[in-house]
Amino acid sequence: MTRTVEQNEYEAERANKIAKNQALLKELQLNAAAAGVGSKPAPKRSANTSGNADRSSKRRKVPVKKEAADFAPRRTSSRLAGIQADSEVAKRKADDEHEAMREAERAKRQRVSGDLDLKDAVVSGRDWAKSESLLMNLASSGRKYERTFTDNDVKETGDDELREMRKRLSGLELYEGFEPNRIKLTPERIYSMGFHPIPDKPVVIAGDKLGNLGIFDGSQQPTNIRAEEDEEEEDDPDPAITTFKMHTRTISTFLFPPSDASKLLSASYDSSIRSLDIAASKSTELYAPASSDEDEPISGLEVPSDSPYTLYFSTLNGLFGRHDTRAPPDNTGGTETYLLSDKKIGGFTLNPLHPYLFASASLDRKLKIWDLRKITGKGSSRLPAELGAHESALSVSHAAWNAAGQVATASYDNTIKIHDFGDCASWKPGHDIGEDGMEPTTVVKHNNQTGRWVTILRAQWQQSPQDGIQKFCIGNMNRFVDVYTSQGEQLAQLGGEGITAVPAVAQFHPTRDWIGAGTASGKLCLWM
Repeated sequence: MTRTVEQNEYEAERANKIAKNQALLKELQLNAAAAGVGSKPAPKRSANTSGNADRSSKRRKVPVKKEAADFAPRRTSSRLAGIQADSEVAKRKADDEHEAMREAERAKRQRVSGDLDLKDAVVSGRDWAKSESLLMNLASSGRKYERTFTDNDVKETGDDELREMRKRLSGLELYEGFEPNRIKLTPERIYSMGFHPIPDKPVVIAGDKLGNLGIFDGSQQPTNIRAEEDEEEEDDPDPAITTFKMHTRTISTFLFPPSDASKLLSASYDSSIRSLDIAASKSTELYAPASSDEDEPISGLEVPSDSPYTLYFSTLNGLFGRHDTRAPPDNTGGTETYLLSDKKIGGFTLNPLHPYLFASASLDRKLKIWDLRKITGKGSSRLPAELGAHESALSVSHAAWNAAGQVATASYDNTIKIHDFGDCASWKPGHDIGEDGMEPTTVVKHNNQTGRWVTILRAQWQQSPQDGIQKFCIGNMNRFVDVYTSQGEQLAQLGGEGITAVPAVAQFHPTRDWIGAGTASGKLCLWM
């Protein structure tokens, strides 16, 4: 009995001590929390903690570490410098540091005199290229539809040959048969534009967002159409336009093969390349992936002048392909593909005189020159030789090569760059162009900020100019079309009454000084 009483007293005393210790610990934790020290309580976890954690980890962005600009002088330790406290040296050091801090504060508050270059005034950590694009957009919106190249520029041209060329091209007139807003060439936004190579009359062709191909004869006049129709039914007839549904998705590009102008080859985001035989009124599929489930949106198409049975194409998946049209349709042995980029290839062109060389432009901001004479590697690493690359501040939309060996690119850094590779005929397989050789010889400032609803602006060369002068055209966000020489000299700025949208997709006739341009509403602007 006595032993049981002792145990009960021991247990009671033990429980009393435990309670006192817990109360003391709780009081210490409260004091620490009030003082701002100690560990924070763990957050409550919900029932589906693991699922939320996975989703939040995907959404969580890794913070970008930015180095803050420090304009003030740093304080240093006197003890580490071996200076005794309360000594004359320590006092002088403290005075010097205080004076330096005052000077730094005074410099911060002092006004900036003279001119200020905004490139040098960008806040630390900001991107100047994006800031410059924003400023150009604001500047152009303030003078919308205003010309930047006028008749005065033509008159004040000192060089006689250049002045005559500017007069001739600036004298091109907007087609008068119908107003541009009445020539609805395609039902949807125009993505590709071109002329039939026939020199007798302007036959304009365009491909749109939904795979429609529109054809317009620019020699027609309203009087001719009225004579063929009953005047009582319609006093003001619409232009005669022929439209075909060629693809199920965007027609990104089309061309007439150098060896046969009776066939039109079109490439589309539906992963196919088709041939339209105009004489036979029949469209044939030339290329498509082996499986209908494969999605390879085609962004570029070229046929070399020395091999009419070979198709070269690029895709939005970064692939570059070569296909032999003589291979059976169900046989993929006639196709080779190379992964040139992890990002989409916006466009490419072959060198017209040396088609084993080609230039590509992609979303990785780079223009690259490739050589098909030297292909190395195995499997997915098998690639043509990369001869050189040039990186722009923002993405490069297209690379166009002319017969003189010059490549023109348009990029989102609001520039048109012209690279001169005139000596490419002497390059050996795998030639190294070098960093200096890839630098542009001419840079033209040009607003290329199209936004969401306007097709990307591309510089397009005239294939075979009759005057022998290399020139290209490109859409202008102020509702014009600009024409430049290969030296970056502006020759014309074409406009006219009735243009209600940006003529973004502009193209020269191969030989004649005719220019066609398409808008986001499927309308055609034609200058002759």
